[in-house]
Amino acid sequence: MSEPTNPPTAPVALRPRRELLAWRNAIFVIFALSGLSIATWVARLPAIRDNLDLTTGTVGLLILGMSIGSILGLIASQHILGRLGPRHGMQLTLGLIAVGLLLIGIGASLVPTAGIVLVGLIIFGFGNGALDVMMNVEGAAAEQELGKTVMPFMHACFSFGTVAGAGLGALASAAGLEVFWHALIMAVTIAIAAVIVVRFVPTEQAVVDGLDEAPKAPWRERLRESLSVWADGRLILIGVIMLGMAFAEGSANDWLALAVVDGHEQSNTTGALVYGVFVTAMTVGRIVGGPLIDRFGRVPVLQVSAAAAIAGLVLFILTPVTGLMVLGTVLWGLGASLGFPVGMSAAADDSKRAAARVSAVAMIGYCAFLVGPPLIGILGDAIGLLNALFVVLVLIVFAGLASPAARESSRRKR
Repeated sequence: MSEPTNPPTAPVALRPRRELLAWRNAIFVIFALSGLSIATWVARLPAIRDNLDLTTGTVGLLILGMSIGSILGLIASQHILGRLGPRHGMQLTLGLIAVGLLLIGIGASLVPTAGIVLVGLIIFGFGNGALDVMMNVEGAAAEQELGKTVMPFMHACFSFGTVAGAGLGALASAAGLEVFWHALIMAVTIAIAAVIVVRFVPTEQAVVDGLDEAPKAPWRERLRESLSVWADGRLILIGVIMLGMAFAEGSANDWLALAVVDGHEQSNTTGALVYGVFVTAMTVGRIVGGPLIDRFGRVPVLQVSAAAAIAGLVLFILTPVTGLMVLGTVLWGLGASLGFPVGMSAAADDSKRAAARVSAVAMIGYCAFLVGPPLIGILGDAIGLLNALFVVLVLIVFAGLASPAARESSRRKR
């Protein structure tokens, strides 16, 4: 593919500040909606497991369906973005998330059937996977035009959504609300919010990546260009960071509530509340992460984060004391909070191929969601969920060792 006429870091057009802030705020809300949807599913997972009388291994296979859908969404994201643009692409993916969530609710309690839940999870995963790339590419574009770091706070908005979803899930569980009605309310909320908020997302494609040229090139050239990013060794190491930290975050999203219930012998409601503690810690980490990175740099912050996640996970697994378990959950959440957003920002440093690079590292990170659920589930059946989490510990160590790959680029645009 020929090089673009403009310099790689130059935006196509600078927007009026009011329009730019509306764009940024819309991405904040879209991140939050994604988090809300995922936390809704996770917080009610113990109830879904009980309603369908599933084993830990079967739950892992259901989550695998969601992970496969997510990978397919990641792969399709660039095509959807190129065909529909960010505004209509995000409308489509948020709509798929709402439909998937509704099907999960139907299969969980209205017509209790694991097959319906599986179909819902595949659609749900596809929507979230495709949306993940779109909102990160758009977030990086808005960040460049703003001239200040906002990506960590965008991911904090995702965590705000998970906090709200976890809290609502705990309330729904305590009130005895059927999973179907809970899922229906959340699906309608997401669908309505999507229609309102995407109006402030630009219709043209993100300026960080010459995506406007991609549909004009032959598909073989577009494929070759997309695959070329995999030859970048530094990008692969950034992917290792995201793999370890996504495993740390994703294992909590998938298994923390059940680990509290089955491993620490607490109630379903307590499981949802402890998951809420985790996502609250994630949120706090992402709020303070931006200023910390600006002051100390990406690499030291990521290394300290990895150390905190390791300490917290060890404490969560080994302690029989509820208070210490909660403390471990806090450290686990704080430590896992910055790996994904910092990895996305590091991948987007090369603005010429930002969408391809973001998609590549996101795909590596999503391997945690693809391999992790069945692996943790199978190991959980054999040795217990708490012991199975030691696998996560090893991957966090590798993420900490790979942290230097996320160093700031000298060409990073203000």
